[in-house]
Amino acid sequence: MTRTTTEPRTRRTSGGGIVPVLAFAGIVVAVMQTLLVPVIKDLPELLGTSPSNATWVMTSTLLAGAVATPIMGRLGDLYGKRRMLIASLAVMVVGSLTAGFTSELLVMIVGRALQGFAMGAIPLGIGLMRDGLPREKLGSAMALMSSSIGVGGGLALPVAALVAQHADWHALFFGSAGLGTLSILLTLVFVPESPMRAEGTFDVWGALGLSAGLVLFLLPITKGSDWGWTSGTTLALFGSAAVVLFLWGLMELRVKAPLVDLRTTARRAVLFTNLASIMVGVAFYAVSLVLPQLLQLPTSTGYGLGQSMVVAGLCVAPLGLTMMFTAPVYARISAKYGPKVTLMIGMLIIAVGYGAGLGLMSAAWQTIVIAVVLGAGIGLAYSSLPALIIGAVPASETGAANGLNTLMRSIGTSVSSAVIGMVLANTADQVGGVAVPTMQGFRVSFLIATGAVLLGLAFAAFLPGRRAVAQAAKPHLVASSEDAPEVPNADGAAGAGFRGRVLTADGVPVARAKVTLIDRRGRQAGATLSAEDGGYALAVPSEGAYVLAAKAPGHGPLASSATHAGDDRAVELDLSLPGVGVPLGAS
Repeated sequence: MTRTTTEPRTRRTSGGGIVPVLAFAGIVVAVMQTLLVPVIKDLPELLGTSPSNATWVMTSTLLAGAVATPIMGRLGDLYGKRRMLIASLAVMVVGSLTAGFTSELLVMIVGRALQGFAMGAIPLGIGLMRDGLPREKLGSAMALMSSSIGVGGGLALPVAALVAQHADWHALFFGSAGLGTLSILLTLVFVPESPMRAEGTFDVWGALGLSAGLVLFLLPITKGSDWGWTSGTTLALFGSAAVVLFLWGLMELRVKAPLVDLRTTARRAVLFTNLASIMVGVAFYAVSLVLPQLLQLPTSTGYGLGQSMVVAGLCVAPLGLTMMFTAPVYARISAKYGPKVTLMIGMLIIAVGYGAGLGLMSAAWQTIVIAVVLGAGIGLAYSSLPALIIGAVPASETGAANGLNTLMRSIGTSVSSAVIGMVLANTADQVGGVAVPTMQGFRVSFLIATGAVLLGLAFAAFLPGRRAVAQAAKPHLVASSEDAPEVPNADGAAGAGFRGRVLTADGVPVARAKVTLIDRRGRQAGATLSAEDGGYALAVPSEGAYVLAAKAPGHGPLASSATHAGDDRAVELDLSLPGVGVPLGAS
């Protein structure tokens, strides 16, 4: 089992520069993804290749991102989340420069694949926030980080369109490289490394198996329309993916330190959050596929709105802006009702947005209304997902678990792209030898998105409620204090156990807080009261993983996991208590 270790003196920072810098990194990743949307239709000509070959420029980024996200999350848990965040952004910069200096198809595909590695920045950023921010700031910060992928996509679309119209298209890649470099510098200056580490080694075979399974699964999804959904190639790849992922799962269950802890993933809270994430991903991408095309189609079609590429981007931009502004709204709703309720509210708003959108496609201002409503719903839904995951997994698995959740969203967008692309192609009219999407295709796409989000709402209903999560997170003592071994407290434990201070969320020392040491069997191994300066010290009877549970009048309880080597060195661990009435494990 993966265990948590802490580096000396685990303190939470005020979060002054961490939140904007990490959110900016997420926006940079989204910019990379949206980069080529304005020139997708021109790629075959720009690269001197066929349309089917040109689609690999987009497909390579998707596949690389899907593979890199859970792997970088696990590496972050093992070796440092900040370190892996910088590595992800550095690979993206290299990929951007590679693509910026070429018009050769193969080199461009390599560059775009390297750019896809930046997708790991989202779960790594969420993990850094969990490890470094005070509790009262964590909810809104994670909401902003989770929504940054939509924020950046919405804001980058009109800018990318403007650059594509008035400059050489390679400038898009140089701009991406510049943003990535700036993000690396800001991270180095303002973001401290997380003290949390998972013990164990990196599961190389697990990484290879998952990578192979994901490529075999996502490749036919993205290329199925070109190859034919019933073609031998498509069916063979889907079958191979099922076999590889099944064998990979069996292997992961037998590994001591797996890439993905499938037992944790099978927990009700994690499983249904990931299933809901797929549906939110389907819903998110549908609007990105429909509205830009509707806005740019000529008015001669009878339903096209005849707008330029830049105007179309500006009309869709409110989607990302609204997602950004919902972060503080999410924090308030979630603090009162919990992330499950917030997720369900977000999904209901998305369903209302798509339902209303069926009749709001006749003017540009109507598309802005759709974008605003959907942005609010998607922002609330996306903001809820990391809080649900973090509340259900140990701190040592934050990066890997959020990486897997981000992967689920990516699978949702991939499925959305394939299914809606197929719908639009099959309902298109031929005008002058060119396939033109029809209003029927747009409306069917909106109905598919509505159905997906309603299915996601059903998944969310099976998530445990706030009270159940809090109860599950509380340490359970199977033995009374009379059965526990006698251990010295306070000063007697200074050299051979855990020590630190009990603090409020604002960093104020808490005197006479009860700190209980619980071993891996759930037995009380010691207890003490904190001193006037908040200091505590507890000896450990032996090497192993422990939970330190702290509580004090006027504060919610706290449980923090850590590992001690059993030697004569003390592990420094500060315990930050939440405010009044905040249950253990709540977001």
